[in-house]
Amino acid sequence: MEVKVAVIGGSGLYEIPGMTLLDTIWRDTPFGKPSDAVTILDLNGIPVAFLPRHGRGHRVNPTYVNSRANLYLLKTLGVKFVISISAVGSLKETIAPRDFLIPDQIIDRTKSRANSFFDPYAVHVLFAEPFCSGLSDILAETGREIGVTVHQGGTYVCMEGPLFSTRAESEMHRSWGASVIGMTALPEAKLAREAEMCYATVALVTDYDVWKQDDVVDIDQILTNIRENTDHVKELVRRTVPKLNLDLDCECHSALKGALITDPSLIPEETRQVWGPLMGKYL
Repeated sequence: MEVKVAVIGGSGLYEIPGMTLLDTIWRDTPFGKPSDAVTILDLNGIPVAFLPRHGRGHRVNPTYVNSRANLYLLKTLGVKFVISISAVGSLKETIAPRDFLIPDQIIDRTKSRANSFFDPYAVHVLFAEPFCSGLSDILAETGREIGVTVHQGGTYVCMEGPLFSTRAESEMHRSWGASVIGMTALPEAKLAREAEMCYATVALVTDYDVWKQDDVVDIDQILTNIRENTDHVKELVRRTVPKLNLDLDCECHSALKGALITDPSLIPEETRQVWGPLMGKYL
């Protein structure tokens, strides 16, 4: 079964009810074990792969999510479109808790994560526009249809975690003009681009980070907002998937063209086998 669309669930999203279970896939990859089994769900005749980023029961913190294994497994299933769900803090007064933001830019402040399938070889992929604009547009449109306040466009700062920001860091991120801060959109977005997938993030706002001193971050309130947002995002997914043109040939699907700088004759056969699902057509 070829599965062209996948949902990576973030904090609070560990399942999508209302869909028929077709299959459960638990498979190791050359990059190790994925976060959890991938469930293949039927949505009105469309197979959808669902993978909980942190594992069911939220077993894995953001630094230890094996994004390479997660994206590699989805690629081997035939996935071309990835909808990523991510809980974030707001860096702007106008972006309130329980709002959705569909970012169009990202700043990488992670430091302990493998962010390429191709190390140590030289494969340089364009990343100026880190999120697929077509997929992002559909998600924003659908979010408004279900009555959620959606902010389209904005910069997502991805920090290492698992601790939240200091107030000085939060104010620095605000001075950059960033919109939200989270811990999970990278290296996912980079790996999705290397895997030639359309990738977009739905950032679910849970709090005002720590810069807003009259609205102190409270873990109980964050969890409440996550639960409220999760109900909306499940409906968002159910409505978005049928709108996708799964046969669309997006420029994301040819991101690796011309990206391999290393002389191909220097790449051993074992590595070529690993790269097969990712770069086989270029080798």
